[in-house]
Amino acid sequence: MSCAPAPRSQHQPRGTVWLCLLLLLPTCVSATTTNPGIKVWLTQRTLEFGRRFGLELLQSMLQKEHELNLTGSYNTPLLGTLTYAVPRIHIHELQMNESTLDFAEDVGVRLTVQRARVQLSADWAAQLGAVQDSGSVELRMQDVAVAAVLGVSEDGSGHPTVWSAGCDTHGTHLHMEFHRGYSWLYNLLAPLLQRTLRQQLNKQLCLVLHRGIDRLDAALKHMKVSTQLDTIAAIDHSLLGPPTFTEEYGDVALKGEIFRVGTYQQGPSAPPVVLPVALPMALPVALPTPLPTTPPMAHEPVLLLAVTEFVASSAAFTYFTAGALRRNISSDMLPRRFPLQLRTKSMEVFSPQLQERYPDQPMELHLWARQQPLLSCHPDALHGTLFSSAEAFVVLPNATRVPAFLLNIDANVTGKPTISRNRLGGTVRLTGLHITQVASNVGPVEVKRLETLLKFGLWLFGVPRANKWLQAGIPLPLPHGLSLLRPRLSLQQGFVLIATDLQYEP
Repeated sequence: MSCAPAPRSQHQPRGTVWLCLLLLLPTCVSATTTNPGIKVWLTQRTLEFGRRFGLELLQSMLQKEHELNLTGSYNTPLLGTLTYAVPRIHIHELQMNESTLDFAEDVGVRLTVQRARVQLSADWAAQLGAVQDSGSVELRMQDVAVAAVLGVSEDGSGHPTVWSAGCDTHGTHLHMEFHRGYSWLYNLLAPLLQRTLRQQLNKQLCLVLHRGIDRLDAALKHMKVSTQLDTIAAIDHSLLGPPTFTEEYGDVALKGEIFRVGTYQQGPSAPPVVLPVALPMALPVALPTPLPTTPPMAHEPVLLLAVTEFVASSAAFTYFTAGALRRNISSDMLPRRFPLQLRTKSMEVFSPQLQERYPDQPMELHLWARQQPLLSCHPDALHGTLFSSAEAFVVLPNATRVPAFLLNIDANVTGKPTISRNRLGGTVRLTGLHITQVASNVGPVEVKRLETLLKFGLWLFGVPRANKWLQAGIPLPLPHGLSLLRPRLSLQQGFVLIATDLQYEP
C-alpha cells in the first residue's frame, strides 16, 4: 500500500521512489557479510571493451616525460672510452598494432602487444676522452613486443587494488639520430651503441609500466565505494573479497547493502514469513548456465550482473526504520472518480455512526508500513506482501483532527522489473487485499464491504497510476559517461540477472 502514488514531501523527495523500484527486486533474505548483494561476471567481451580504453590510457600515460637515468660507456678502439648519460626521455608516439587482453587465472588480466612502434626523444650528455658534449637524440624502435600481467585483488577495506605481476618487453630495429654538439661523430658511432641502448630501453619500458600501475593503485584507494541514492539512503558497493579469475571469466562479489545516510548499522535478518517457495537461494559460482534466452542473446554480453535478494531486503529495512514509508492522504488528493472519497458522508455505508457524529466532514487518512515489506523472486514474477496500517481522522472546521478508527491493510502483489538503457522501472499487479479493524471510536466498521470497494478503486485507479509512474523508472547510479547498451533482464530463483553490453561516451 505504501507504494501508491502520492505527492512527495520535502523531507522525503525520493525515498519511496527508490524503495518501490528496489522492491521490484527480490527481498526477505537474511543479511550476512559473506553473501554478495551484487555479483558481477566479467566475460571475454568485457576485456575487449576494456582493452580499447586501457590502451588509450596506457598511451596517454607513456606519452609524457619520464625520468630515465640511462648511463653507460663504450670503448672505441681509436677514440677511447665514450661515457654517456640520458637523464629523461619523452615518448612522442606509441602505436600498438596487435594487442590482446586475456584473463590470467588466479591473478588478474594479461596484456600482450605485438609489432608496436615507439618514437621518442631525449637530452644527452657525453664525454669522449677529455671532451665533454651535450645535445639531443631521437630514437625509433620497431617490432616492440610487450607482455604484462596486472594483478587484481582487494585491500581489506573494500577497495580494489592492482599491482604489476610480471612484465617483459622486447624491441628490435632501433634507429637513433643525434642532434647538436658533435652529433656527426656520434651518428657514426650510433650502430655500436644501439644494442646496449635497446636492452636498457626494454627494461625502462617495464619500469614506466610499473610506475603507471602504482599510480592507478593509488587512485583506486581513493575511489568511492558507496553511492548516495537520495536524502535517506546510499548503497555500499565495496568488494567483499578478492575477485576470482579463471581462463574464461572474472568473478566479482560486491556487498550491495543499502544503508541510511549518515549512519551505518547492520540490518537484522528478515522475520520469518510463509512464502510459496522456500528461500534463500544461492547464486551460482560460475556463469549462469544457460544464459537467459528471452529476448534471444545473439552474442556473449559484455557484462553479467546479478542483483540478489539482500539488496532489496536492506533497502526495505533502511526506508522502514527511517520512517520513509508514511503518507498522509487528504480528501483533495484522491481522484474525483475514485469510488471511495474521504468524507464522512461517503464513509457512512461502512460506519453509520461516523456520519451521525460528524455530518459531512472531510477526513484524512494516515498510512504507514507497520513492518518491513517482504518479497521473493521466482522465475515467473516477484511475489510480495506489504503490511500497512491506516488511521482515519475527521477534520473539524477548526482544523482539529479527531481519530475515528484504525485498520490494518495487508496487500499481496506481483511485479516484474524492467530495464531500458540506464533506467530501472517495472510494473506491479495487486493480487490480494485484506483489511482488519484494530480499533474504532465510532463503532464497528464494515471491513469486508470496505475491502471490496478499495480493491475496485485500486484496480481502476491506483495500480494504473503506479505502473505509469514505475514504467518511467529512475536512472541507475553508473559512472559518468558509461551507459548500458541493449540490457536484458531475467528473473531467476532468488536473484535478478542483467545481461548487457556497455557504451562509453566521455
